[in-house]
Amino acid sequence: MNVSAGLLDKLAYPRVLAAVAERCATTFGMEQAHALTPSGDRAWVEARWAGVAAVLEGDPLPLGGIEDVRPAVARATGGELLEGRDLLSAAYTLDAAAQLRRFVMTRESAPLTRVAQQIGHFDAYLQQVRMQLTPEGDVRDDATPKLQDVRRRLKPLRDRIRQTLESVMERHASAIQDPIVTLRRDRYVLSVQASLQSQVPGIVLDQSASGQTVFLEPQAAVAMNNELTLLQLEERDEVRRILLALGDALAGHGDLDATFNAVGLLDVLQASARLAEDWSLRAVEVQEGGRIDLPRARHPLVDACVPNDVRLSEDQRLLVVTGPNAGGKTVLLKTLGLAVLMAQSGLYVAAGSRDPSVGVPKLPWFNSVLADIGDGQSIEASLSTYAGHLTNLGAIVAGADSGTLVLIDELGSGTDPDEGAALSQAILEAVLATGAQGLVTTHLAPLKVFASERDGIANAGMRFDVDGLAPTFELMPDQPGRSYALSIAERLGLPQGLLDRAADLLGPEGERLERLLSELERQRGDLQARIEEAQRAAASAEAESEALRAEIERLQTREEDLLAEAAAKADATLKAKVQQATRLSKTARQDEGAARSQALEDLKALRQEVREVAAPKPAREASSGGVRLKVGRRVRVPAYDAEGPVVEVRDGAVLVQLGLLKVEVAASDVEPVEETVEPNAAAEPSAAFPARFDPELNIRGERVEPALEKLRDFVLEAKSLKVGTVRILHGKGTGTLRDAVRQHLKNDRLIERYEDAVPYEGGHGVTVAYVRV
Repeated sequence: MNVSAGLLDKLAYPRVLAAVAERCATTFGMEQAHALTPSGDRAWVEARWAGVAAVLEGDPLPLGGIEDVRPAVARATGGELLEGRDLLSAAYTLDAAAQLRRFVMTRESAPLTRVAQQIGHFDAYLQQVRMQLTPEGDVRDDATPKLQDVRRRLKPLRDRIRQTLESVMERHASAIQDPIVTLRRDRYVLSVQASLQSQVPGIVLDQSASGQTVFLEPQAAVAMNNELTLLQLEERDEVRRILLALGDALAGHGDLDATFNAVGLLDVLQASARLAEDWSLRAVEVQEGGRIDLPRARHPLVDACVPNDVRLSEDQRLLVVTGPNAGGKTVLLKTLGLAVLMAQSGLYVAAGSRDPSVGVPKLPWFNSVLADIGDGQSIEASLSTYAGHLTNLGAIVAGADSGTLVLIDELGSGTDPDEGAALSQAILEAVLATGAQGLVTTHLAPLKVFASERDGIANAGMRFDVDGLAPTFELMPDQPGRSYALSIAERLGLPQGLLDRAADLLGPEGERLERLLSELERQRGDLQARIEEAQRAAASAEAESEALRAEIERLQTREEDLLAEAAAKADATLKAKVQQATRLSKTARQDEGAARSQALEDLKALRQEVREVAAPKPAREASSGGVRLKVGRRVRVPAYDAEGPVVEVRDGAVLVQLGLLKVEVAASDVEPVEETVEPNAAAEPSAAFPARFDPELNIRGERVEPALEKLRDFVLEAKSLKVGTVRILHGKGTGTLRDAVRQHLKNDRLIERYEDAVPYEGGHGVTVAYVRV
């Protein structure tokens, strides 16, 4: 994509790249983020968009534990000897890259899989490192048979030397300064009083600073020290050979560059997704036919930027934006330019909304962006401000075509208004002839007229609050903006005589244009107010409708439950009465005397009871102020300052439906009414109080068993509180505690996976675990 470095700076593009780099977890990603440039390769850009979308849809990529090991690789390539710690760090990084590859491949996300497939396989090298280096970076005793043999002979030899020196100390105790065996020049020696050194046969290798003590190698230990020196030289040479071999294997691996590039790209895709979440960016659709449609577009680097709809099409390829100074024209122009640059860099743009009714941002494919923004004055080149503008405008006319986005700020400024307007109109005509699209800001009234009469170009204005003397930064499409100079002067209290004279100088045409624009702005404001009022009323009606529907569903459910409960009780009562009647009838038929008479009496009483239950009951009534209160009667409840119908009459009380609530009040505490208005019921807000839980466990310096006990409780608590991600701070140290933590997490069914923290958040000293919630 053809866009100059100066224009990238003017549109704040490097600040966007810096924001992406800040969200990267690896040095590889940061470098690629800062190196991003807008591209004309549509396939490349769409692949980036697909990658960002894939990251947003899935779990975070495990990028922890990946360090920049390229300096170590470069030293190894140059034949330098790498320390074991350097080799171990490289192995950790390659292992983390391999884990990243496996993680992405299991997700079966095509955009990410294509990138992850470029990460190499390092199993053989990692196995070699594990076999030859300890977790602390030291060469293992059994790294090779030769080293194993040398170190097997070294320990008993050192023990014999110590035993020999201790024997010498016992024989010459009076001459010994300190009864310890020490090392000087890598040889075992004794500390002997300088004045008595002749009593101990041997070789003096060193003396103390005071000269009172000499460090003497006894004659009995010379041969053994010589043997020890030879074995240590063999050990050193073998260790060096092993480290050089590991360094050569690292430097010679053919997949390193591709791996680092793939890791960086995955990191940039994840950082781009995080930027989209943090800045509320949205995906872009490529619009064929040259249509620009950016609903609720805003500048992502301007705090509390007012969103505006920016729309252009084949029929209206240029938008002339007018309005007062500091009214937001330049910000709008830069918003469009930056959106195009971000989109063609594979990023999402600051437009659209979570509300699907707002629409999806759409942009055509641009091959170049040409602009004239800011002051092009150059003292060295002897160019004035206006000359600098003309140079830029000439380059725009010469270089623009149908695939060009044109951005011109303050067209026609810096020279005579009449001549400037004529030349500016000619420039706009030439730009239109190229088929380019773009946005132009200006203060020249003739250009407003030109935009209203010429096909392919449209007016738009920035709103200004004259009463508050402040811009609103709202774009008014299809309406030229006003400069508000006379209106602002009048609000600021300038003498009326000055204002009248200015109006005379403005001329009838200019005054008529200002009045027309003022009337159009007023009518547009009235229309917008009505639209907003209608939208609020519709939203309120919809909310009330939803509340009523919910209450109806609740009442219907409650009614069904009550009917079912009543039916069950009726069935049970009926069954009991039938059983009782059956028993009494049987007694009356079979028994005689008093038992039969009593059974007949009980049957008679049972029939009477059934008749009373089945007989219809008169509706309960209560009275208030001499007026009978029946079910359905509307009453007012002063205690609640609300009205509603009576739904049930109880002894001396009534149950009144107040909106969505039912309340029981004394009959004397209500007032019968004829006309009622149902109030809206207000729902009490509820609050949820989250449990207090620190998602980081610090077990540095603790022994393994107590630490694992704390870890078990920590994971269980995170699981119960549904905390998905936790951090275990165990430090690096010897690696024993880290390995124990990893082994425990590996076998814990509550843990889905784990990884190293990113380098700047602890690296190998912190394990990030993901809890199955």
